[in-house]
Amino acid sequence: MTAAIEAQETGHDVFLVEKEAYIGGRVAGFHRYFPKLCPPYCGLEINFRRIRSGHRYLKLFTQAEVENVSGRAGNFNVSIRLNPRYVHADRCTACGQCSPVCPVDMPSSFNYGMDTTKAIYLPHEMAFPMKYVLDGDACLGDTCNKCVEVCPTEAIDLHMTSRKMDLTVGSIIVATGWSPYDASKIDFLGFGQYPNVINNVMMERLASSNGPTKGDIVRPSDGKAAKRVAFVQCAGSRDVNHLPYCSAICCLSSLKEATYLREQYPDSQAYIFYIDLRATGSYTDFFRRIEKDEGVVLVKGKVAGIEQVPDSHDLIVEADDMLGGRKVRVPVDMVVLATGMVPNFAEKQIPGLDLKRDEYGFALEGQPEGVYISGVTRRPMDVVSSVRDGTGAALKAAAGMGRS
Repeated sequence: MTAAIEAQETGHDVFLVEKEAYIGGRVAGFHRYFPKLCPPYCGLEINFRRIRSGHRYLKLFTQAEVENVSGRAGNFNVSIRLNPRYVHADRCTACGQCSPVCPVDMPSSFNYGMDTTKAIYLPHEMAFPMKYVLDGDACLGDTCNKCVEVCPTEAIDLHMTSRKMDLTVGSIIVATGWSPYDASKIDFLGFGQYPNVINNVMMERLASSNGPTKGDIVRPSDGKAAKRVAFVQCAGSRDVNHLPYCSAICCLSSLKEATYLREQYPDSQAYIFYIDLRATGSYTDFFRRIEKDEGVVLVKGKVAGIEQVPDSHDLIVEADDMLGGRKVRVPVDMVVLATGMVPNFAEKQIPGLDLKRDEYGFALEGQPEGVYISGVTRRPMDVVSSVRDGTGAALKAAAGMGRS
């Protein structure tokens, strides 16, 4: 998004291709940024306004996927498939009359399955574009038709189909983002086995006012206040059997999330189990501030296992306390796994681009002329670094247009 905005503000025509029904990526689901702990929509709304004012140069395609790329720098042909939204965006006023009459409940992808949404829904309260979308696989179609009947602007079309579009462009910026590592692959941590073992992006949604619990940090199993929470660092990271690399931001994310807990429940206890706590540069002060909180307990040592107490959803975390020279068993209400960042590009290439990748799936520098890499497609990084990287990619792409 940053790369697209910066490029269009230099006067170039820009096409922003987004696979989701909204832009903003995973940042849109965060509760707060570090180190200032301000909500992400402060920055996102500024960018949304820049997109609105730059509509002359910037064309946004949501629910779109690149099917093929051909050509060379200065003259790329990009084939795009526009998947059906089943809602005409130019007619939808986001009045909200359609969703209440829908009889279908399905897991909310925005909230990582921690609650449900209707088959026709607004992606989230601050979505851009602020338009409803219908899940064609979940919808009952003409046998129901209730949403169509109540829509005052006749915006819903259950027979909408996908269509294709070809674009001719001079430069391409690849910024395909990331996904949290699938912690269910780590058997001894209990993710997917015990309901109160969640990952770090799920914790962000729990703490968010527009999340599944409206900001209450409670256990998924029974809605009980989660006052004793263990944060497990390097959940699958720095592990030859899972992610051999460090994602760089997980420590800071857990420190940040510990502040959510301590702010909501003054009598709470946050246990952070770590191998090494990495908070370099300007983030050191952020770490020091949280370290002084008596309600945050830092335990240097790897977690050996997590078990659920019989006849209860309480959990026990077993770990090595390296500094104390002993093994510990800590009873907690909930566990948050700091899972690493996996580039989306690792599993799904862009047909026709054939970009070079390292052994972890991150795209390498020095791609074919006219193709530029940005954000976590290139390496793990935080939001601030991703924004700067997007600006850099836009400058390179604009300069490349001049040479083409």
